[in-house]
Amino acid sequence: QQLSFSDLLQSVTIVPTLLQTVINNGAKIPLIGCIVQLYLFAVSESLQCFLLTVMSYDRYLAICNPLRYSSLMSHRFCFKLIAMSWLLCLSFTPVTVISAATQEFCNQNTINHFFCDYFPLLELSCSDTSLARMLTITLSASAVLFPFMLVIISYICIAHEILKIVSSIGRQKAFSTCSSHLAVVSIFYGTLIGIYVVPTRNQSQTVKKLLSLLYTVVTPFINPMIYSLKSNNMKNALKNIVL
Repeated sequence: QQLSFSDLLQSVTIVPTLLQTVINNGAKIPLIGCIVQLYLFAVSESLQCFLLTVMSYDRYLAICNPLRYSSLMSHRFCFKLIAMSWLLCLSFTPVTVISAATQEFCNQNTINHFFCDYFPLLELSCSDTSLARMLTITLSASAVLFPFMLVIISYICIAHEILKIVSSIGRQKAFSTCSSHLAVVSIFYGTLIGIYVVPTRNQSQTVKKLLSLLYTVVTPFINPMIYSLKSNNMKNALKNIVL
């Protein structure tokens, strides 16, 4: 539910401006609206980072400790993990947004992007942005790389446990538990790390915009479909369409 809410928040924040930009070959947005869009976008992205990490831990418990899963992943503990995810994302986000909002902006006011992203917004500033860039990269590394490392550790433990399973059916069930989550993690973290944690000056703006489409539009679009494929009703509906 929280991941779906994060996807919805991101879509509502990004897609209207994107459609307006495509239809009208550009879109106008006031500076305060741009800052608000940047804030909501950053909240949804960082929340998704932490939620995907929590979900990887959930799958670790389901596969590595199946008999104790119900007691370990109780509703109360699940609520604590979600609350902590919200607290962390609301703590990281204001710092980066304030660093962008306090920049001095001159005559140039055209963003070469389809939404108010952080680095394209800084390119409009006529003041020194090196400190703001360094601060954002540091915070992004903490908010993206650290959760990503936890996801990797969880899946290493899961893979080690799956290899112990003798029956092929058991391995298939264990893999199906993680396949949807692993697909979303690969797309989401791959593009996010490539743009924010390891930004390259040689990369063209067109490539950056295409990569941004993956985690701002494509990921929220395919998340419901990926997670719905485990539903028998969805599988039967797809079979009826195909056949």
